[in-house]
Amino acid sequence: MPNALIVDDDTDFLSSLAELIKREGFSVATAGSVAEARQQLEKGIPSLIVADLGLPDGSGIDLLRDVEGIAQSDVIIMSGQATVDAAIDALRLGALDFLIKPLDMPRLKTVLAHIMRSRALKEEVDSLRDELRRLGRFGPLIGGSPEMQSVYDLITKVAPTDASVFITGDSGTGKELVAQTVHQLSRRRKQPFLPLNCGAVPATLIESELFGHERGSFTGATQLRRGHFERASGGTLFLDEITEMPIELQVKLLRVLENNALMRVGGEEPITVNVRILTATNRSPEEAVRAGKLREDLLYRLNVFPIALPPLRDRRDDVLLLADHFLQQLNDAEQTSKRFSPTSRERILAHAWPGNVRELKNEVHRAYIMSEDVIELDGLSAGSHEPAAADGGLRSIRIGASLADVERQLILATLEHCAGDKRKAAAILGISLKTLYNRLNVYAAA
Repeated sequence: MPNALIVDDDTDFLSSLAELIKREGFSVATAGSVAEARQQLEKGIPSLIVADLGLPDGSGIDLLRDVEGIAQSDVIIMSGQATVDAAIDALRLGALDFLIKPLDMPRLKTVLAHIMRSRALKEEVDSLRDELRRLGRFGPLIGGSPEMQSVYDLITKVAPTDASVFITGDSGTGKELVAQTVHQLSRRRKQPFLPLNCGAVPATLIESELFGHERGSFTGATQLRRGHFERASGGTLFLDEITEMPIELQVKLLRVLENNALMRVGGEEPITVNVRILTATNRSPEEAVRAGKLREDLLYRLNVFPIALPPLRDRRDDVLLLADHFLQQLNDAEQTSKRFSPTSRERILAHAWPGNVRELKNEVHRAYIMSEDVIELDGLSAGSHEPAAADGGLRSIRIGASLADVERQLILATLEHCAGDKRKAAAILGISLKTLYNRLNVYAAA
């Protein structure tokens, strides 16, 4: 049974309202002041809070501002002397409705019925989500291993809040999918989700990409451009490879996060934004701070809620589940019914997958193209569950492999050898950092 807390200093009104809400299927607790309400809320956050605007020691809106976890509740604010500003303030802070005293009882019953239906639907969705988790699915994420279940638990806890999330993990582990899942389970899910790879944008353009620019602010700025912050306002901005952002721009990013306002390049007026920030990196953020690649004060601001993604070698139970998922996607898209041979399944389990989920997906796609009804994975080395040695050693190339496949293997192996340091890998390969990012984006989309 859903529970409700009613907060009002008029005892007669409080009693009659409690009876009405009980008849609508709620268990009810009452309080006569903000202080009493806070004492009740310390015992647990109820499904519904109905609070008067004017209380002896404050306002019902104070509960919306101050009580941790209040977002879990549906909140109705009441007032006998309402103003438009008070109503707007309550709704802006997350109240479900603002009712004028004397209450319109039919409207209140309609609101309560809507809450009951929403709660029943949420319980059903939660039940289905739990079932999917047991089957190894959580939003776009695939994996039923204990390591991934722990990640799902963290996402479930942080998604309904507005806390900044800092996602770490090796290249190819699915950090952007985690960010998408956090957004999809948040209150901002109907608003934009915009990703930006900080390492894939030239240093001279990234400020404009983030904050936008005014017409004529620099050569080539022929029209006004709204940056990612403005376009994501109300929603979520995902900054991938945050340690690749120029250090001088990190100062401006920190200022925007602190003030919730930005200045376009060439602009003179601040622009207010409301954006949730999710960030990710494939390197240790603490090492990035020590190396001067990430400001320590920015890390503190971004790393409110860390989520570390395990590499595929640490979640061996998920390898076949992922491989089958990728193959099913290809079968569905091409209307085929290809399947792995028993030998292929053994090779999939035995391979180290240093490129993580991205490498597995690409290998399945390549094998799907090369095979008829039964898929063989002849190009995989077998017999080791440990990651391949990152010592610059020799790598075997299958005779008949395409130049594109050889290039991909070389790039991923060099990146592994450099422990994910893209600048170092690009220097060893003799290509620009932008070219390396372009190649990695192609592999990720394959």
